[in-house]
Amino acid sequence: QFNEHIIPFLIEEKRQIIKKSGILEYYPNQSTFGDVGGLENLKVWLSMRAKAFTAEAHTFGLPAPKGILIAGVPGTGKSLIAKAISQEWQMPLVKLDIGKIFGSLVGQSEQNTRSALKSIDALGECVVWIDEIEKGMSGMKSSGQTDSGVTARVMGTILTWMQEKTAPSFVVATANDVSALPPELLRKGRWDELFFVDLPTPEERLQIFSIHLQKRNRDITSYNLNSCLQKTEGYTGAEIEQIIIESLYIAFDKGRELQTEDILQAISQSIPLSQTMREQVTALREWAKDRARLASAAKAELKERRLT
Repeated sequence: QFNEHIIPFLIEEKRQIIKKSGILEYYPNQSTFGDVGGLENLKVWLSMRAKAFTAEAHTFGLPAPKGILIAGVPGTGKSLIAKAISQEWQMPLVKLDIGKIFGSLVGQSEQNTRSALKSIDALGECVVWIDEIEKGMSGMKSSGQTDSGVTARVMGTILTWMQEKTAPSFVVATANDVSALPPELLRKGRWDELFFVDLPTPEERLQIFSIHLQKRNRDITSYNLNSCLQKTEGYTGAEIEQIIIESLYIAFDKGRELQTEDILQAISQSIPLSQTMREQVTALREWAKDRARLASAAKAELKERRLT
């Protein structure tokens, strides 16, 4: 008899299928939307589609969502939100590593691609995570001269599968360098939506500080986070996490509990990516202004005000 006790066995069977492929990776995951600071627009969009794979949704006339492309500044939570989707939707998370597809033998890469996609279709409901998809796409234009067209054929197969697939899998692709993405990847029909994750706002940075302090069993009311926010303009979520870790090292070395001054010291010793790669980050943000939907509700509101 099918009941909730069968689910762990089904997930284990799916994990074994993934393991045998040699190309796909199964990610046991506990991250939730609560672990992601900000990105409210993206969270709301995803929450509306949480039940889109049910029979009731199909009867209602809703098509199953295909996937999303999340572009943005490195370290802003793109991979974390991909992991959180699987937990929120109660679906297995499968990572498709494009680098593992390519083999040295003639026809091996194409065969690996077909085998991986068949395995995904056989899994049924799952979240397929393609991290930094631009790296796999970067060699498409010169593929005919450098590898006899192997890269172009492999990526063409993946793109066709993404558009034509009927299996209830949801593809989440992340990208840091959108300039390396071919036009055929960005066009409508490949994705349900293209989101851009910008540098966090002060409110979002406050959430991120709170999340990482609470993860390490600290009471956020014990710290002057407003002073930390003033000194972290342009910092990403990943950089804020590293600040908290560094401040813990500082406090531990001093033999006392973590204090606000330790966090401020860690901030003073760090340089954000938005400063070290200012030109690239600025170009990325300019590209997204009229080409992508903003994942942050605060950023979207600010954009709307500017337009009016």
